[in-house]
Amino acid sequence: MADQLPFGAEGFAENPEPRCPCVLLLDTSSSMRGQPIAELNAGLVAYRDQLTSNSLAAKRVELAIVTFGPVETKQEFTTASSFVAPILESRHDTPMGAAINLSIDMVTRRKHQYRQNGIAFYRPWIFLITDGAPTDDWQMAADRVRGGEASKAFSFFAVGVQGADMEVLKGITVREPMRLQGLRFSDLFLWLSNSQKAVSHSTPGEQVLLPATSWAAV
Repeated sequence: MADQLPFGAEGFAENPEPRCPCVLLLDTSSSMRGQPIAELNAGLVAYRDQLTSNSLAAKRVELAIVTFGPVETKQEFTTASSFVAPILESRHDTPMGAAINLSIDMVTRRKHQYRQNGIAFYRPWIFLITDGAPTDDWQMAADRVRGGEASKAFSFFAVGVQGADMEVLKGITVREPMRLQGLRFSDLFLWLSNSQKAVSHSTPGEQVLLPATSWAAV
């Protein structure tokens, strides 16, 4: 499938729709072992099913996945219609800073590719989910997040699973980080898919009201 080619232009000729890119930045450190990683994997499948059930979102929403523990690109940008949810495994530490830097670099390259090919695009999302604290230097990454938000280069969201250091997350993102109730990953991904469907049905640059986060702890 042409859209699966990393940063390739071939898919743009077949599908010239505006793109709504999102990097899922997922913690796969050892603390996610067991039920948390199982629920995360199930949530990714539900997420894909929800997006592909909407014909316009399936063509406009592009997904990429970066995991950390160690940092790996599990999926380069591909349209939702071509996305296959990977089976993630929990492994090592939590190099969150390096993962954030990689995701910002991926978004920057992808936007350049859109511009080269005359493809309109919505502001990219970087969506972080973690149950821990960074085990590497995250300050430079935090500076890049704040700079990217200020220049409207992307929107950065952070979700803390039980055990996450919410104070560190507050130091990384300009938006208030959200805490997941229990292991409601499926509800989280349903919200994310509904949000992206709403964005994909708008005009690039238009303000979109996102649904309430019923899965987030108060």
